[in-house]
Amino acid sequence: MTTTTILPVGAAYIEAVSAATKEPAWLTNVRLEALELAGRLEFPKYEKTRVEKWNISQYGQYKTEAAVASFEQLPESVKGLIKTEDASNLIVQRNASIVFSQLSEELAQQGVIFKDLHVAATEHAELVQKHLFSVIKKDENLVTALHAAAFTGGIFLYVPKNVQVEVPLQALFMHDQEDAAFSPHVLIVAEANSSVTYVDHSANTTSNGAIVRNVAVEVVVQAGANVTVASVNDLAANVTELTFRRAEVAQDAQVNWIIGEMNAGNSATDTTSILRGNGSESDAKVICVGSNDQKLSITTQAIHWGKNTNSDMVTRAAMRDEATAIINGITKIEKGATYANGEQTERVLMLSPKARGDANPMLLIDEDEVKAGHAASVGQVNENQLYYLMSRGISREQAQKLIIYGFLAPIVTAIPIAALEAQLSEVVERKLGQ
Repeated sequence: MTTTTILPVGAAYIEAVSAATKEPAWLTNVRLEALELAGRLEFPKYEKTRVEKWNISQYGQYKTEAAVASFEQLPESVKGLIKTEDASNLIVQRNASIVFSQLSEELAQQGVIFKDLHVAATEHAELVQKHLFSVIKKDENLVTALHAAAFTGGIFLYVPKNVQVEVPLQALFMHDQEDAAFSPHVLIVAEANSSVTYVDHSANTTSNGAIVRNVAVEVVVQAGANVTVASVNDLAANVTELTFRRAEVAQDAQVNWIIGEMNAGNSATDTTSILRGNGSESDAKVICVGSNDQKLSITTQAIHWGKNTNSDMVTRAAMRDEATAIINGITKIEKGATYANGEQTERVLMLSPKARGDANPMLLIDEDEVKAGHAASVGQVNENQLYYLMSRGISREQAQKLIIYGFLAPIVTAIPIAALEAQLSEVVERKLGQ
């Protein structure tokens, strides 16, 4: 069988994307190599989840959108989704194209790069070529290979050595055409002793037409650097999401993940920190809310290679209706990673009799001198807590909401932009009140 008969995209599609984005030949060659690999690779093994049975063949058509010169020129439908009062450090992707990109002059003078990945592949070819697909390899599995072949749009964020970025850099990924491709790639590189916070929000305004969103987020955290990545995904039921997020963390560096998985469609996500350097650290906070007949596979991993490394993972899920969630926490401590410390907690709150949730903590330890622990629970809203609140004059419905919000609050309140935190709270309320 040829790749064109078994894959959702072909060489003609890739060449059309490359021509439209005017990306360099080396990147087009990477895409075509990945397409060839995809024809030979298998799906990744998700715990108790067969994503190949989902509707994952609709990658959409590449359609260019007109760029605008100022924030005011963005369509109202787009501006309404941007949760910031300051557009000086903002990128907006509409469907497959970056339509607005702005970085403050102060950060630009310090050498910070924050721009369209396609543009950066030409203007900063040496940097992009060095790091692109270095953390998430294109030959890992069918999903990563297809992403490398067919990604559309995306962001390159680079912070030079010793630069401390004090303000969050924000991105909006918006989908408003039912047959438009929507699979961005985010590449973040923080050089030694730098720091940065990157926040993105994904949303769509159309619920017609099935579409696959195959996303990759690569983070390179060099020695002594500190990177925070916060993402809120709020996509309709017509979008199936396959996402890999991964950070490679060097000596004495740290990565922080804050993830809100609020999609209404089927989603399989994997957020992984590779603690390569001695003294490296990772902190991951993930929440998700499932509704209707949605299927979720949420995996969080920390892989310890360096000595004296620390990881902490907290995942909380609230499931209602007939939704199903598989929540996986994996701590892997490799041989030689002495004095590593890995902690994880997975908690699933069941809100309906037909909802289902599995919390699967896994400790894979190949070294003796380490610390590792886990906690996992699946249960319903505590009746004693309900009774206590109701005895104070609060209705049962409102009491249940308060308990659920308290359950999810440790992650919601960690969002580093107040307006986006408020929006995440609104999304949680909407999904719980459906």
